[in-house]
Parts: sequence; structure tokens; C-alpha cells
Amino acid sequence: MSQTTTAPTPAKSASLTRFLPSLSGMGAKLPGMAKSAGITLASMLLFLLVWQLSATYLYNVEAKSRIDRVMTEQGAAEAEKMKACIASGDISCKPNTLPSPSEVVKASSLLLADHRVISADKAAFKAKTAAVNAQRKAQGLDLITYTGRPSFVDQIFTSLKTVAVGFLIALFIAVPIGIIIGLNENLRTAFNWFIQVFKPVSPVVWLLLVFMIVKTLTLGSDSDTSFLISAVSVGLCSMWATLVNTSVGVSSVNQDYLNVAKVLKLGIGKKIFKVILPSAIPLIFTGLRITVSVAWMVLIAIELLAQSPGLGSFVWEEFQNGANDSNAKIIVAMFVIGFIGFLLDRVMYYIQQSVSFEKALA
Repeated sequence: MSQTTTAPTPAKSASLTRFLPSLSGMGAKLPGMAKSAGITLASMLLFLLVWQLSATYLYNVEAKSRIDRVMTEQGAAEAEKMKACIASGDISCKPNTLPSPSEVVKASSLLLADHRVISADKAAFKAKTAAVNAQRKAQGLDLITYTGRPSFVDQIFTSLKTVAVGFLIALFIAVPIGIIIGLNENLRTAFNWFIQVFKPVSPVVWLLLVFMIVKTLTLGSDSDTSFLISAVSVGLCSMWATLVNTSVGVSSVNQDYLNVAKVLKLGIGKKIFKVILPSAIPLIFTGLRITVSVAWMVLIAIELLAQSPGLGSFVWEEFQNGANDSNAKIIVAMFVIGFIGFLLDRVMYYIQQSVSFEKALA
């Protein structure tokens, strides 16, 4: 039997040709993408190499210092024992200095394994207390909650929740005030000293101020206020970029747009939401991106100082712990903090791109 082939219809051919420009454009971009990926990979390998060499050097310096100290204090025989102990890799005499990349990878695995154990304990506790909690809920009593230590992953989510609340506090304070003072030159002049004085205040000072206020307002309450103190402190520390950028964005709206609003006899509300805010959005979101970055950065310091749950508290506890793997766990936390900060900035960037008519710088 002879086989016949069906020629593509003009409609199908037209639908296929629509994809050809995009494919050819991607093909043109491939060399540049490959070059960028190669440069990035090479820089990462160089970073790991420098890190490994630095860790090895510092390890040897610490090991030599220990051996010399034992030699001075206890003699040659004990010094040889210390040298042999260090060479064996025994934890009891291992130098505690900058961890190598492999030690950090091992520490991250241990933290994940610890999270699985704690999650299993939580699930078992929940199942064990389910019947009792059901009775207590029916009686209007407080439920029995798990009071064990949080895992590293739990502390990540706690920090994300705190920074989210702090960011919302900064947003709801800075944007309305920025709009109000941006609309009036006299108000901008009146508020300028206030912004310039309080903008550079350290997170430590904001934390102490918020602690004093919250402690006074919650006198007689048994509730834990550490989360509220941390969130408010983060919001007050990070709101200034959004406040300044909102004010500048509102005050620099094109006069032609304002004249059109005047001709159309728009009320103040419509004028703000239909004309001013759309024009000021690029600058507002630039401020919000800075606010997110600052909020995440100061959050770690605030958690560390306030001893509230989160990554800052985790870092401080590991530093105080001083175990042989504590330094490696701190480095794991450092990478996690940096990566989350990068993701938060990317999220704000793509939100800005979706709501703004101007292309933002990456």
C-alpha cells in the first residue's frame, strides 16, 4: 500500500511560524547565557577554593598554637600526644576555627536531621494530647502546647514571620506619611529634621525604646511580648527608605498630570489614587525594596539582642554553645540568611515590575 502525506495547512503553518522568532532570539542569547553561567560557576569555584585554603591555614595555625602551649606548660611528651590527637581528628582536641566547606555541608545535614526528629516529636506530642486538648477546648481552657526547643527550620519560619509583620508595620506607617508630606512643601520642611535625626538611629536603640514602651503597655499581662517587640523594632528601623522615597515620588509627579486632574476636577482621593500614586509607584517600590533588605538585615541583630526566637537567636546560641560544629552551623545560618535576603529582594522586584509602568533596575 502506498502512503500519502498530508501537507500542513496554512493556518497550522502560520501558528508554527509565530514561535520561530522567539526560538531564534533564544538561540542568539544562548552564547551570552552560557558565558554568564561559566563566569558565575568559575567565581563560585574560586570562592570555594579560597575558603578551603583559608580554613586549612587557620586550622594549622590553631593546631600549632595548641601544641606550642602544651609544650610550654606540660613538656614535649604531652605536646606529642596533643599532636597525635589532633592528627587523629579526635573531637576532644580538634581546633575550633573557620570550618571548611565540607564541614558546613555536614552541619547542614545534621540540622535537617535534627528538624526531622523535632517534627516527629511534635507530631507525637500532638497525637498524645489530642483528646485532652479537645476536652480543654470544650471547657474554654487554654490548650496544652509543645514547649520543646525549635529546630533550625522552625527558626527560619519564625524570622520570616517576624520580618513580614515588621515590613507591614513599616509599610502602613511610611507610605501614608510619605504621601501626606509629599503633597505639601511646608510639611516636607517640617518633617525633614525628624527624618534626618531618626533615620540613622541604631537598631539597638530602637529595640530598647520599643522594649520600654511595650513593657509599660503590657503591665500585668502574662503573654510573651518578644515577637511584638522584635516586629515593631524591625518596622521602625526599616521604614525610612520607604518614607523618603514615597515623599520624593509624590512631590515629583509631573505637573502636567496634576493639571489634567485639576481640569477634570478630581477630588483629593481620586487625585491621589488615579494620578499621584501610579506616577510615584516606581520610587515607592524602590523604597520598599530597600525596606525589605534593611528589615531582614536588622532582624537578625534584633533577635540576637532580644533573645527572641529566630535565626538571630540561633546564631547567638551556637556561638555561646562553643561546640566543635557550632562554627559550621553559624556559617550555614549565614548562607541561609543571605539566600533568603536575595529571594525577598527578587520578590519585591517582580512585584514592582508587575505594578509599575517603568522598568526597574534589577
